[in-house]
Amino acid sequence: MNNSPYFRQPVSVQAVMLKVLAALLPGLAAYVWFFGAAILVQIALASSAALAGEAAMLMLRRRPLALFLSDGSALVTAWLLALSLPPLSPWWLTVVATLFAIIVVKHLYGGLGQNPFNPAMAAFCVVIVAYPQLLSQWPSPASGDFMNQWQMIFAGAREHVDALTMATPLDALRTGLHAGTGKAAAILGGTQGMGVLAGQGWEWVAVGYLAGGLWLIQQRIITWHIPAAFIAVFLAVASAFHLGSADRFAPPLFHLFSGGALLCAFFIATDPVSAATTPRGKLIYAAGIAFLTYIIRVFGAYPDGIAFATLLMNICVPLIDMWTQPPVFGHKK
Repeated sequence: MNNSPYFRQPVSVQAVMLKVLAALLPGLAAYVWFFGAAILVQIALASSAALAGEAAMLMLRRRPLALFLSDGSALVTAWLLALSLPPLSPWWLTVVATLFAIIVVKHLYGGLGQNPFNPAMAAFCVVIVAYPQLLSQWPSPASGDFMNQWQMIFAGAREHVDALTMATPLDALRTGLHAGTGKAAAILGGTQGMGVLAGQGWEWVAVGYLAGGLWLIQQRIITWHIPAAFIAVFLAVASAFHLGSADRFAPPLFHLFSGGALLCAFFIATDPVSAATTPRGKLIYAAGIAFLTYIIRVFGAYPDGIAFATLLMNICVPLIDMWTQPPVFGHKK
């Protein structure tokens, strides 16, 4: 048995980032299995652009390249952004979005640890506002022909886009309900590519994110506060609306396993720089993201509101942390 005193070993940024990348692998594996290898191309593009942008900014700021390029933070941003964009997006869109995330959102605010906004989500919001049509072309489960995917990404061959892409169940539900073409159950039942809980294949990608996120909690890379609060509030809000009108609002599990809900719960909302830091603050912060995400999904103009919800709550983080600071030991609250 070891003798006291006991000290916690310091954890490097590189070790944390590598574990986050490893935790994304189950979801990424399901992504490739159901939708082909195009997502690997997007991750390679985003990673290359992130490292190039990081190196350029470090040289301009006269910072050591080897230290910061090897910490893995740029790669985590690149992977999260690539997983948020459609895998059949043109190559230049991924590169521009990644450079915006690294150069504008991260380094213009001071670099690692200084950015008030989540870089990946800020870049996603910019490109979805600028190029909404390109970000609506999600692959169908039968679109795994890599050569066709390669041509769409690099050669701009969009003539067969309708054969390779489809509206996600989340987008089909929003469009159908806003157009008044039917009830929620009928729309989802008639949606091509609908699986057991959500979109065919997408629900398994979400399960992969869930498995990786639980591993991060077990490894103490993240705490339980943000994922638990996000999932609990998201399910509670979705359940309340569904019980109030099942014809208009989809079941809560459909929303949880659709889009990037579980990716947000474990990987996006838990960003240690732009998220709240106090225990109570993390609960409030995650609850706000969950509530805003559902409201934007159901009543907004975009099928998935995770990026906008995250940025809105990033703005509130200083106030949340200020009002939820625990009392200093030995002092009254």
